[in-house]
Amino acid sequence: MTRILVTGASSGIGAALAREYAEPGASLVLLGRDAARLEAVAADCRGRGAEVQSLVADVRDRPEMKRVVEEAHAAQPIDILIANAGVATGLAPGQILERPEAVRATFAINVAGVFNTVEPAILPMCKRGSGAIVVVGSMAAVRGLPFSPAYSAAKSAVHLYAESLRGVLTPHGVDVSLIVPGWVKTPMSARTKAWQASAITDAEAAQIIRRGLARRKPVIAFPRYMYYSLRFISLLPPRLVDAVMRRFTAEVPETPERETP
Repeated sequence: MTRILVTGASSGIGAALAREYAEPGASLVLLGRDAARLEAVAADCRGRGAEVQSLVADVRDRPEMKRVVEEAHAAQPIDILIANAGVATGLAPGQILERPEAVRATFAINVAGVFNTVEPAILPMCKRGSGAIVVVGSMAAVRGLPFSPAYSAAKSAVHLYAESLRGVLTPHGVDVSLIVPGWVKTPMSARTKAWQASAITDAEAAQIIRRGLARRKPVIAFPRYMYYSLRFISLLPPRLVDAVMRRFTAEVPETPERETP
């Protein structure tokens, strides 16, 4: 029986991944903060034949996340741990400073939350000599976006974290995969007013991710043209790229989250 733990499983890519893996023979541990939405996802997954445990948890709470992950692993070793929970925040047109409280909340959830999810699984997986750690990043980390500075920086941090972990953990039999999605149709992206090039559904994103993980790919980026384009323009003169990127307008709502739960 394959054991999979997913954070941020109550909506978006997390919920889609839960449903994608929900089948007979799957044991899912689903974490989220919205109890009603989380239970709806869990019920759907049970209907597809999976064994499901749903837990209300906040990834900012390090002691609680340590307890949850360790207990889940002790009950049955986790095969795939997906650190997916995250929030987006940004600037409205004409705004030049992000609210400090929103910036720190973004880092608390998108960066510290990934650490809090991943760290408790590292030693048990290494001791077992198998398992996969999956970190969900963003195209915004490949080249910083002028309309979403804190989000870009936070995702950039977890990109480097995943890359570094991969070098450390691979010799111990533990895979580390970085997910780099472009525009995915989720409740979070629906709040952003921008040209969402090549947007796909969360279900399509989950299918791409599952195929990539089955192949043990270290980086699963989609659409690939966007990923490689952003990597290329990052090599160009910064002032030139800045001038071009300022031509793209976007309105990214400020996250209502704050640093502590």
